Amino acid sequence: MTDLDNALIRVLVVDDEPNITQFLELGLVHDGYQVCAVNDGFDAVSTARQFQPHVVVLDVMMPGMDGYEVCQMLKSVVRTSVIMLTAKEEVSDRVRGLNGGADDYMVKPFSFQELLARIHARVRTQFPELADVVTYGPFRLESGRREIRHQEKLLELSPTEYRLLRYLILNHDLVMSKQIILEKVWGYDFGGEENIVEVYVRSLREKLQDKEHKLIRTVRGVGYRVDTE
Repeated sequence: MTDLDNALIRVLVVDDEPNITQFLELGLVHDGYQVCAVNDGFDAVSTARQFQPHVVVLDVMMPGMDGYEVCQMLKSVVRTSVIMLTAKEEVSDRVRGLNGGADDYMVKPFSFQELLARIHARVRTQFPELADVVTYGPFRLESGRREIRHQEKLLELSPTEYRLLRYLILNHDLVMSKQIILEKVWGYDFGGEENIVEVYVRSLREKLQDKEHKLIRTVRGVGYRVDTE
């Protein structure tokens, strides 16, 4: 493991003060993160279900549903790391947040560079699959070099083949539907047919010499799954 590729990291910002959400959103986008910002707890929970953030930067003092309650709800519906922001400095408030499921705690005003460091620390701990160089079974992914090796052999992949295989490996042991694959690999605005996925899977199997489909398995009626054992 070396470094993290910010472009892979999804951050949800939750704060009822628009100037703070705008500041954080602009700063995080500038640093290459995928960012979504909302202004209340109810939107945070519904957005998290769709956005699937790796990290949530969550304000404590919000009307309606405070950050403590939001944190507990987020942890129950999505795999994520929560960094709570608050103007409260009391130890009891930090303890309450951490006991409620928060992974980290920062007191306002805070250093943006420190926030970035804490985001990376949380992602490294909870999402090691996003590291620049990771190994899963016979696969080795090097995001910085945009390379994938299988059993130490470098695969000659087109850009789309690379994105598809990388996505399947990062979600190894999970079944990915053709629709989800199209959205994540080809993009939401892709206007082609779902059978394009079959074409590229067939090509990947040939390059992996996966004649028996033991690496990229087809789950009939559902989608595809990469086995890394």
